Amino acid sequence: MSAETQATLGLFEAVGIEIESMVVDAETLDVRPIVDELLRAAAGTTEWVGDVDEGAIELSNEFVAHVVEFKTNGPAPSWSGLEQAFRESAVRQNALLAAFGARLLPTAMHPWMDPRKDTQFWPHDNGPIYRAYHSLFDARRHGWSNLQSVHLNLPFRGEEQFARLMAAIRIVLPLVPALAASSPVVEGAVTGILDNRLEHYRTNSERVAAMTGVVIPEPVFGFDAYQAEVLDPIDVELRARGASEVLIGNEWTNARGAIARFDRMAIEIRLIDAQECAAADLAVAAAVAGIVRSLVEEAACSHADQLAFPTEPLARLLVRTIAEGPATSLDDVPEFARAFGLEPGRTRTVGELLQAIVPRTCSEAPELDGALATILDRGVLSERILRALAGDVRREKLREVYAELANCQQEGRSFQP
Repeated sequence: MSAETQATLGLFEAVGIEIESMVVDAETLDVRPIVDELLRAAAGTTEWVGDVDEGAIELSNEFVAHVVEFKTNGPAPSWSGLEQAFRESAVRQNALLAAFGARLLPTAMHPWMDPRKDTQFWPHDNGPIYRAYHSLFDARRHGWSNLQSVHLNLPFRGEEQFARLMAAIRIVLPLVPALAASSPVVEGAVTGILDNRLEHYRTNSERVAAMTGVVIPEPVFGFDAYQAEVLDPIDVELRARGASEVLIGNEWTNARGAIARFDRMAIEIRLIDAQECAAADLAVAAAVAGIVRSLVEEAACSHADQLAFPTEPLARLLVRTIAEGPATSLDDVPEFARAFGLEPGRTRTVGELLQAIVPRTCSEAPELDGALATILDRGVLSERILRALAGDVRREKLREVYAELANCQQEGRSFQP
């Protein structure tokens, strides 16, 4: 979303979506660090480029050379037509990648990538920023170089709308892994955690603790307070660690699960794992946006109560949903069920809560209903991947399952083993 356009947009008047996907060898599915070649081919130029304008969709590079980002080219006024635009762009990129013996592979983590050996950082334009991160954190790790996410940008107009939106988003964040977890396999092993991307993400910046905090944003709801209590401490800590000046004074060094982007007057939600196809990516994003909207509209919980919601139980619940997904118990956080108008004790798990609230909060994107129903009825993608593997994590079995996931991305269909 551009700052010029987004500055005029109020709550839920538009949406911005960013979807990351990896590039892999078409046969072996090993990572292929050739996104610079892909973008150059997509732009039809001999020059190295970091962005390609395709109309409704814009392509761009990411931190590592095997990840490409698909994003709405500016704020989209509705969900209508987005699935087709993203799907058609993926088909175009796969056609270009075929000339390199490569293809796109969805989901949030490559299942056998060894980041110590396989990481290549983007070498062009923004390369100094990425090298600065690497110098500070050693970015040849899963939390940096093996993660693909969906970012959901929701606009606000002015400080009062910012407060309403941030208060609601904080409460919704612990639910996200129970809709979106798609990363059950790391370096060829099933870890017992459904959302390994977030498990690595939440600690990848711990050397500069102010960057991520506890992932759940602090209850800070004013512009000046946010600068003073969230952004300024990051710069202080970065300088204390000897970080490069290219990292200082930038909103994007804030790595919480939702961050204020005052440059575009939006809050960016970062916890959504990339799914198997654009319909599923957008279904999760639309569901999250719908739940946030129900809170902003005070359907069952007043804005005052949302402002007062403490961070600690939200952070504790998030850690558990990262591991357990929909099966996460709500028994020890009765206030959470109440925030959504549900009776504590009767709604025992996060999955039961989502079954109750998503159908009545996600009504603006009927074309995504099928993908959303698959998630609610058949489990998050991590659960479906584990079902397909059936305990067999030999490379050939992983390759078989993930090749089918790549076919889902190409064909625009949900993975239903």
